Amino acid sequence: MRLSIIGTGYVGLTTGACFAEVGHDVTCVDSDEAKVGLLKSGGMPIYEPGLEELVHKNVAAGRLRFTTSIAEGVERALVIFIAVPTPPLPDGSVDLSFIEKVAREIAGCMTSYKVVVDKSTVPVRTGEKVAETIRRYCRARVDFDVVSNPEFLREGYAVEDLMHPDRIVIGVQSPRPVPVMREIYEPFGAPIIVTDLNSAELIKHASNSFLALKISYINAISVLCEATGANVQEVALGMGMDHRIGQEFLQAGIGFGGSCFPKDLSAFIKIAEQLGYDFRLLKEVQRINAEQMDRFVKKIADTLWVLKEKTLGVLGLAFKQNTDDVRMSPAIELCQRLLREGARLRVHDPKAMSKARAVLPEGPNVTYVDDMNAVPEGCDALVVATEWDVFKKLDLERARKVMTHPILFDGRNLFDPREMERLGWIYKSIGR
Repeated sequence: MRLSIIGTGYVGLTTGACFAEVGHDVTCVDSDEAKVGLLKSGGMPIYEPGLEELVHKNVAAGRLRFTTSIAEGVERALVIFIAVPTPPLPDGSVDLSFIEKVAREIAGCMTSYKVVVDKSTVPVRTGEKVAETIRRYCRARVDFDVVSNPEFLREGYAVEDLMHPDRIVIGVQSPRPVPVMREIYEPFGAPIIVTDLNSAELIKHASNSFLALKISYINAISVLCEATGANVQEVALGMGMDHRIGQEFLQAGIGFGGSCFPKDLSAFIKIAEQLGYDFRLLKEVQRINAEQMDRFVKKIADTLWVLKEKTLGVLGLAFKQNTDDVRMSPAIELCQRLLREGARLRVHDPKAMSKARAVLPEGPNVTYVDDMNAVPEGCDALVVATEWDVFKKLDLERARKVMTHPILFDGRNLFDPREMERLGWIYKSIGR
């Protein structure tokens, strides 16, 4: 089937590549000429495991192409997916101007029946507004359908999540587009849930907010573990073996971040407020998340006493492993907090250093280090801020010898406390 994806960010580019991989003919559209030029030349604007190979393979096979022309995308495709950004506004609500603009542009190009699919994360009732906008601006007065098809991708695992989804949610206003959507997703072999438009939109915000709640819950439990000498990892294991709870998202740390959870949580609270409901539970999730960072910074300060003019090695800048995304990264926030306390930083990340420089500029107090094993040189302490598996291979014996003091603050519980003690480290982790 001929499909178009408007927007080539994490969602749009990965979706387009995976649709092409299962045999669809896909046109990816983006208004950023530099990004489209990069993709046409074989470059990649983001790091996502497996994505570059998938893009190159399907471009070579002729199933995937890139353009800056929405008109071309609309003309070529029966189904048009909208995957543009929905950034947060200062009050926590969502900026839908990109969605509205794309809806107007699609409407202006339509000359025959189309299925327009909201793939971006949007507030409930956005699909109704998209349909109203297309009716208003479609000069040809052709028929169309609007569908909500939320994505449930984890950065770092987006290709895997798209190729092997837990479920496909399709929200519709009429049954007409359902067979088309089923045909698109049939190769993925996943359960398909057909709902009304508003329910589909609520499913996405409800899902992400619940996952954020799980993270804040285990972080709150970690505080009790530290107060009693218990081990949060053992508590989480015992909880997660209950099939009603599950192991996922029960890893204590310095808090969640990234471009989805904080934004979606704030948006869902605002949506509820606009509908007359005070979602106090989710406000508490936000508070616990913020306090987790406060506790970690205090743990560092209490141990080192004075942070001013101390040199700290920070391992991790991306908001999570397997991505180069630093948007709303707890690791970046931690670095900024430490800098405000007067610390000097030696920082490293396997993939995110280039993007991190834009928000954490290199200077007298920030040094970017290419080799993780060189980070500890001259440091008063090390800090693990992102859960990259490669950090587990840090040469701890060498690090101990080249540091002023062998102190490690593990914000992601990567190392074993007993082993660290055996190796002669002062070791501080989360909830253990």
